[in-house]
Amino acid sequence: MKQRINFFRCKACIVLLILSLTSSFAIPLTKGNQRVRYNFNSQWVLKAGDVAGAAKADFDDASWTKITLPRAFNEDDAFKVPIEDHTTNIVWYRKHFKLSPNDKGKKVFLEFEGIRFGGDFYLNGKQIAIHENGVMAFGIDISDDVVFGNKENVLAVRIDNSWKYAERASGTTYQWNNINFNANYGGIPKNVFLHITDKVYQTLPLYSNLKTTGTYIYAREINITKKNALIFAESEVKNEHSVAKTVSLEMQIENMGGDVIKKIKSLPVDLKAGETKTLAVNSFVDDLQFWSWGYGYLYDVYTILYVDNIPVDVVKTRTGFRKTAFRNGMVELNDRILQMKGYAQRTSNEWPSVGMSVPAWLSDFSNRMIVEGNGNLVRWMHVTPWKQDVESFDRVGLIQAMPAGDAEKDVNGRQWEQRVELMRDAIIYNRNNPSILFYESGNESISEDHMAEMKAVRDLYDPYGGRAIGSREMLDSKIAEYGGEMLYINKSGRIPMWATEYSRDEALRKYWDEFSPPYHKDGDGPLHKGKDASDYNRNQDSFAKEAVIRWFDYFRVRPGTGRRVSSGGTNIIFSDSNTHYRGAENYRRSGEVDAMRIPKDAFYAHRVMWDGWVDIENHRTHIVGHWNYTPQTVKDVFVVSSGDQVELFINGQSKGMGERSSQFLFTFKDIKWQEGKIEAISYSNNKTELSRSEIQTAGEPFALKMKVMNAPDGFKADGADLALIEVETVDKEGNRCPASEVLASFTLSGPAEWRGGIAQGKDNYILSKELPLESGVNRVLIRSTNNTGRVTLTASAKGLKPTTVSFESVPFKQKDGLAEYISGEHQPSYTERGQTPVGSSFIPTRQSIEIVAATAGSNEDKANLSYDDNELSEWTNDGNVRTGWIKYELERDATISEIELKLTGWRMRSYPVIITVDDVEVYKGDTEKSLGYISIPIKPTKGRFVKIQLIGQSTDEDAFGGIVEVTGTKELDLYKDPNALDAKGQLRIVEAEVYEAL
Repeated sequence: MKQRINFFRCKACIVLLILSLTSSFAIPLTKGNQRVRYNFNSQWVLKAGDVAGAAKADFDDASWTKITLPRAFNEDDAFKVPIEDHTTNIVWYRKHFKLSPNDKGKKVFLEFEGIRFGGDFYLNGKQIAIHENGVMAFGIDISDDVVFGNKENVLAVRIDNSWKYAERASGTTYQWNNINFNANYGGIPKNVFLHITDKVYQTLPLYSNLKTTGTYIYAREINITKKNALIFAESEVKNEHSVAKTVSLEMQIENMGGDVIKKIKSLPVDLKAGETKTLAVNSFVDDLQFWSWGYGYLYDVYTILYVDNIPVDVVKTRTGFRKTAFRNGMVELNDRILQMKGYAQRTSNEWPSVGMSVPAWLSDFSNRMIVEGNGNLVRWMHVTPWKQDVESFDRVGLIQAMPAGDAEKDVNGRQWEQRVELMRDAIIYNRNNPSILFYESGNESISEDHMAEMKAVRDLYDPYGGRAIGSREMLDSKIAEYGGEMLYINKSGRIPMWATEYSRDEALRKYWDEFSPPYHKDGDGPLHKGKDASDYNRNQDSFAKEAVIRWFDYFRVRPGTGRRVSSGGTNIIFSDSNTHYRGAENYRRSGEVDAMRIPKDAFYAHRVMWDGWVDIENHRTHIVGHWNYTPQTVKDVFVVSSGDQVELFINGQSKGMGERSSQFLFTFKDIKWQEGKIEAISYSNNKTELSRSEIQTAGEPFALKMKVMNAPDGFKADGADLALIEVETVDKEGNRCPASEVLASFTLSGPAEWRGGIAQGKDNYILSKELPLESGVNRVLIRSTNNTGRVTLTASAKGLKPTTVSFESVPFKQKDGLAEYISGEHQPSYTERGQTPVGSSFIPTRQSIEIVAATAGSNEDKANLSYDDNELSEWTNDGNVRTGWIKYELERDATISEIELKLTGWRMRSYPVIITVDDVEVYKGDTEKSLGYISIPIKPTKGRFVKIQLIGQSTDEDAFGGIVEVTGTKELDLYKDPNALDAKGQLRIVEAEVYEAL
């Protein structure tokens, strides 16, 4: 035995003398443990409408609809109607349950992962709580109101999901209850749990209602190379006995193989009756595996509370350990720089006909797809995510940015206080989840005072979690730890700047191109608010091209391209969403996959472009579209590839090299279709083959084919599990027919409920047992009942061979409304990408030459604002063309190869300029329009002074008119500046950078 004494300080903690045991131990001893966590989702009933008397225990609810949670009462609306038409109403939920007489005298808590929106809670006819913020988890202490033994308890919940719900105490509405952004799946759309503990216990992390903070597990002194860290466990402990208790805390860490790798216990302390204290232990742990992108390695950390040396309360926290840094404009994970690549996803993360209420395995299925597509980040939008998704991201190895709640502006008064309170509650609830790397304080810039207030909340409740807190924009903030605009490209040499939303175009999956059924003309569709909406009615080929063009803006200025870089961005959105839309359908089709998670071509385009931490590490190639056309078809073929060159072959005959643009896009003009195989091969500049992709022409539609997807441990008869069934139209060889669209009819038998899929047509075919197989494929959802047995599904279509699949609904054990099985605890972690690679994630391509001084034709005192690493400041002349010049002095003589500029009015203004290096002209012309920065390559020229001279009137015309916003204003882009047209003689520079090639 080896003893080690550690003294440490922490907020609200007791300094404890630690006894460290360094040998290996078995599974934690739980004899004497009083804690039980039950799945409380079973045996509910619901009724829409404000039913008189429904709070009473003896109310007759026998005729109400029997359900298993999670279940939104208006789930049938999901993708059937637009967000603004989601049903709002009063709805009642009731549950009858019993507790063992052995639990009498113990503490009993309810944990709701969230309701929508405001709720009143009654137990056995007595009101016990209200909860009003509409998104966050909360707890209710029912210890004094519950009965035990054979007597039944009745829990009744009245919920109001009105868009205009107002806090009762203040009359203030909640900013995030917004009709554009936060899909209104009302009622109890998330899980519910029941906890039973001894009267001296570790509290729950449910500050809402209970005002408790639970456990906090974190690592310090992390050494990635040596694979060790100092692991801390803090636990808030409460004594509700009438006498003092002598308590101690033990931490046991168990790896994914079931081995206990560390065991450590504190010396005992006294806890007075009614007293609450935070106990803590810590120890160095060796041979750690660190959580990483695509490597969801998790540990079970048991905090065991002893009373008189008897373990009375064991809490399991599933968590992971990783090291982060946010500096020099970049994000570091486990000592390796990572450019953010991912999606801004609606927090509802919904599916047709069920909304957000899906089982844990289906959350994993969807979220894992992002990792498989080489995304590493999801920025949840507007409201804090469901705990089920948070835990899913832990398992699949996907980083997330966690908001609290807002719309798209800063606020004051009670609405701001609500946002701070929600952030506090969300941090406490989710601070042990390693996948959260960012806390988002607002979906729009907030004041410095507000940013400081949010940061103080983080520092109080999660001081060691390795998470950056910031907000959208925050370009000039001295307090925010990250930022980034919507739509535009930002760079920084200070805090990471990543685009919080970009590329919001929309495309329906069934629209391949203008040469494929149903021959949709790219961009064809209705106006949006009286304006052209072509960008929101794209075909898949132009949608994929746009994805490449937009990502290249961020890739071009990635880490390794100078001192100031872009830390990446999140494309809006991953899956089609039942929220604000601008295209022809009544839901948003910006997803890289459709609502059933069937990929569009843009999904594969991103998989090519994102395959690396920063630079490309694994080469890929993807041919956009299909290869089933009519003989007279002549069309452009697009290939997305990470190679330097791409050659196209049809049936083995070369069609030459593609025209490269935006780094990853290769265009082959006027290719005549021939039946057979089309193949694209990518090469390096020295003609080494890097990757290839091929598509084979499919034969005539012959049959239907189905594939069943469900949880790894089976389709459970709990009344809430879902199976996802993929249905394809195939030829005789079993190949999908991509240009086919047949109407499939389905027959379901056995203990299951039809929920169906989605397709273009009346009500989007929601709940219909007929469904078009668009582009040769679709998917449907089947929900379990409470009965076991064989489920059989048959699909048929006119002229095609039908198909049938069968699968079993396996037993789910519950008694008296309580179940021990909790789905999320039985889902596997995914570790396919492997541990964080060793070595740099990029090769530098150019070097910044620092500007040390500047002179100017006017306003020289503000010339430094054009190279101050602040994108909300600028230098401008006085409006006279003759004074429209600025000359920069560099830190040294350098062979300059590139000038990079962010010019005010970047999306709409062109400036005619001459650039000289030591009075040698290196560029003359009109600057390009962009969504941020422009690069001006020049013939390498040695010098120390760079002069930019305006030589004429600027011209204005918005080059990105299709990009519009729902709310908010912009500043230096001039897009909404009413005086922009009156300043033609101005040269306005936000940032100027000078580079030499490496």
